[in-house]
Amino acid sequence: MTGTEFVVVGQWMTDVVATLPGPLREGTDTAAHVAVMGGGAAANTAAWLAYDGRPTTLVARIGDDMLGRAGRAELEGGGVRCALAVDPVRPSGTCIVLVAPDGERTMVPDAGANEGLRPADLPDDLFQRGRHLHLSGYTLLVDGSRMAGLAALDHARLRGMTTSVDVASVGPLADTGAARFLSWVTGVDVLLANESEAALLAGLPRSAHDAPPAVTRAAADAAAAVLTATVGTVVVKLGAHGSLARTSEGGAAWAEAVPVDVLDTTGAGDAFAAGFLPAWAEGEGLVTALERGNRAGARVVGRVGARP
Repeated sequence: MTGTEFVVVGQWMTDVVATLPGPLREGTDTAAHVAVMGGGAAANTAAWLAYDGRPTTLVARIGDDMLGRAGRAELEGGGVRCALAVDPVRPSGTCIVLVAPDGERTMVPDAGANEGLRPADLPDDLFQRGRHLHLSGYTLLVDGSRMAGLAALDHARLRGMTTSVDVASVGPLADTGAARFLSWVTGVDVLLANESEAALLAGLPRSAHDAPPAVTRAAADAAAAVLTATVGTVVVKLGAHGSLARTSEGGAAWAEAVPVDVLDTTGAGDAFAAGFLPAWAEGEGLVTALERGNRAGARVVGRVGARP
């Protein structure tokens, strides 16, 4: 499959995933299944885009270490073109992921080399009209890499590329502040967020955890409507309640989730982006794009790990 070429900028990580059989017992042992695998929001999206046959280049920063070299080889083996700068001091990024029995995950990241991503690490020849830039929000939320993220958006706009940003994580977003983040992403073509992130950015309350699906969708739709004053299209991922989108031109769409037994939600949003963006970029319509995003997310949550 060919079509739109993608440039993905953001984090590459090694995930140490601990799947817990029950609640974490603080101060003592909790037996778990532990696996080491590739991670990082941008790397995950790039891996799924390439898996689906989309020409994709990942721009990120790794350490001069075994993890970084193995990570590069894994991505290239999966068809991702790698523009990975090597940090001479910082180690490759690592994230401890604790997966609860219901599939919800808690992440403990060490950005490592990702924090050193610089504007100079962005190959100029990647930014060409007709391509699409996808930026992981982590790049903006981490102080050290923020200028690289902003430079990537600037380069893409100047070259006539379409752009998307995935907000990435509500905790760092709250630490950074909604107004600051929105000032950085103003004018992007697509903003992807989960319900918590969208509500925080819009300055609205999110629905209760046990709210009926219709209430959850209504709250997410209200947040999306507010955010269309800042970006072209807002996509809100609602997990088991599907996904919805609103555009600055008044368009709206919703798609049901794909039923699946959830084992691990790690990387579901990254895979959703890889399903949604090609359909959106190639003009297949919001409903189709949302449906493809939902299917892509479902194929991740039914197993452990964020990559193909």
